[in-house]
This record gives sequence, C-alpha cells and structure tokens, in this order.
Amino acid sequence: MTDAAALRQFCHDSINRAGLTILGDLFHEFDGGGVTGTVVLAESHLAIHTWPELQSVTLDVYVCNYTQDNGAKARQVVTDLMDLYRPEEHVQHDVPRDKRFMYEWLNGDYGFFLRSSKLIEASKTRFQDLEIHETPQFGKLFRLDGCFMTSEREEFVYHETLIHPALAALSAPKRVLVIGGGDGGAAEEALKHPSVDQVILVELDEKVVEISKEHFGAIHRGVFANPKLKLLIDDGLKYLSETKEKFDHIALDLPDPIGPATALYEEAFFRDCKRALAPGGVLTLHMGSPWSRPDRVRMLYGRLAKMFKIARPYTMFIPLYGCLWSMCACSDSTDVVSVSATEIDARVSARGVTHLQYYNGATHQALFALPNFVRELTVDAVPKPRLVAAKKRVAVGAK
Repeated sequence: MTDAAALRQFCHDSINRAGLTILGDLFHEFDGGGVTGTVVLAESHLAIHTWPELQSVTLDVYVCNYTQDNGAKARQVVTDLMDLYRPEEHVQHDVPRDKRFMYEWLNGDYGFFLRSSKLIEASKTRFQDLEIHETPQFGKLFRLDGCFMTSEREEFVYHETLIHPALAALSAPKRVLVIGGGDGGAAEEALKHPSVDQVILVELDEKVVEISKEHFGAIHRGVFANPKLKLLIDDGLKYLSETKEKFDHIALDLPDPIGPATALYEEAFFRDCKRALAPGGVLTLHMGSPWSRPDRVRMLYGRLAKMFKIARPYTMFIPLYGCLWSMCACSDSTDVVSVSATEIDARVSARGVTHLQYYNGATHQALFALPNFVRELTVDAVPKPRLVAAKKRVAVGAK
C-alpha cells in the first residue's frame, strides 16, 4: 500500500500476463500516505489508489472492445489485485463497454440496456439523431436521440393502448388526427375501425417516415398506401394552431417533453388540441413513467385536468421502455372509463377489429385501475377547492 515501485511492478506483471498492452505509466508515493498509479494501455487504462490509513484501495480497469472483446483480460487484472490485497469487504461494478449494448437512462439514477445484433442505419436528420438496430429481443428497433422509440415485436402495447381506448369508447368515430407517429403504428391501429374515414398524420421529420416505410412494415402494415391516410410533413404545433378541422380523436404520439418537444406539452398546445376536437372527441397522449419520472406525470396530468372536464390517467408496462408507463384520455364529455368490458368486446367484434395483441374489454378496464401511488400522483396534481365557512347573515330592521 505504500511501496510505489512494488505496486508498479505487480501491475505491469499482471497486465502482461493478461495480454494487454502497456504504453506508459506514472506511480506516485505520497509522504506518509498511499500510492496513486496509472498505467496507459493501448486498450484504455488502469488506475489505482491506496489509503493505508483507511486500509482501502480503489481500482479501475477500463478496456475498449472495439476490435475484440478484452473484457476477460481486464477481469483477470482485477482478480490479480484482489488476490494481492484480499479485502474483507469489497464493492465491484462491471460496466460493459461493448458497442453492441445500447443504454437508456430513465432518470439520473435508473436505466436499462438492450443488446444490438447489428446497426442497420445511423444518420442525423435536420431535427434529430436516428438509429435502426437489429436486436435479439425485439427485432428491428428504432431510436431517436439515444432514446428507444419503437420495435417490431412489442410496439402493439404502446400503439393499441394509445388508440383503442378512445376509439372503442366512441360510437362511430370518423376523423382521427395523429401528431407525430411517423412509424405509422398509431395510424394503422386507428384505421382498424371501419367507421374511421380519414386519419391525418402530421410528422415533423420526413426521414422518420422514410425509414419506417423501408424497415418497419411489421409496424405500419402498409398503412402509408391506405387512401384513408393523409400524410403531412409539417410541424404539429403549427398545424394545430392553424387548423379549422375537427376530429373525433386526437392522438399525440410524441417523444418525451425534452428540448423542442417541450412546447407540445404546454397548456397552449393542449388548448389547441381541445379546440380541434369535435363534440364528444377524445385526446390521448403519453405522460411518461410514474416510476422514473413522477414529477413529470404529476405536472402533465395537472395541466390536462385543468384543461378538460374529464381527464382519465391510465397505465401499462411498455417492454421497450423498461418500466411502468402512463397515458391520459381527455374529453369534455366522453368518459372512456364508463364503457364496460362487455360493451368494449361487443364493439370490437361488431366492427371487425382484428389483430389485437393487447387490447380487449378486460384490459380496457384494467388500464384505468390505477395503482395507489399513481392515483396519488394524479389526484394531488389538481388543486382542491378551499372550503370557506359561510358568514351568518343578520337581518337588520327598524324597531
């Protein structure tokens, strides 16, 4: 712990045995203290520091796996140093640096990863960074700005729950507006309802539509060729502020409220959505994860509940997002929860809505059965009216 020369020699011997390549090093022995050492490797580096007064050692061994997997070599060096010091207690973290692993942070302390079999495409559009991967778990997968958007094998959970609770609750919906949703999944679900005679899809980034047409037929199922679909490459914010049209259902199929997308979650935009709804119309959108982003859910639900007479939050587990997710169905007169499971099943059957992998009458009701912690988030988001004691009125008259 206090001999820099001996520690340097041990690290060199271990690194050489493991088959890693030393480029240089610096080891410094502090007067009356421990040793700090760094070895620069062709594959990355080793860093070690000893605290003899605390009987503690910290060790970092990083290796790049770009040309080959060097993970086992790095672990061998760690094992050698563990055998040297034989700690009574230790904490060890193995952080994969393999380019095949994709990571997404759900908040500053929580995230998850997926493995990519192949990077199919990576490009930068006018608006965002775009990636398409082949994955063992979800098939083809689509990412924007490092965030998982959709995938072939589990997209039905998100798209079915975004679209069908609203449309199945309406007796004969005819016109649907989708803002975002350039993969075509939401539009494809909406057009399963035969009474729908037009879906207008407003997507900002035409590149998203292009790659969806090329790679994600399993999601859109040819919807872009459906004559009932009208595709507009436009700013959804601008479109809704200017349109005079009315819709039975508006679905906001948007990224998280970060950066430029933030404006699509402001009260002004929700007000434009409300104005564009036909009588009885329903707005649906996602609010994010009540587990990893509870403050966001509380904030968005608070805005929606102030804007609409009826705002029904609901939850589901989205496999690609790695956690419990929330959405909301908003209207001034249609309460999607009031439709029974039996009636939902009857409407789905009568309309000939097929290829549903998630949605049915029972799941419709289950979506709105909120866990207590979500119920508290949404109930507390709306300020409660204050009760003020009425003053007594005293009749004053002439004697």
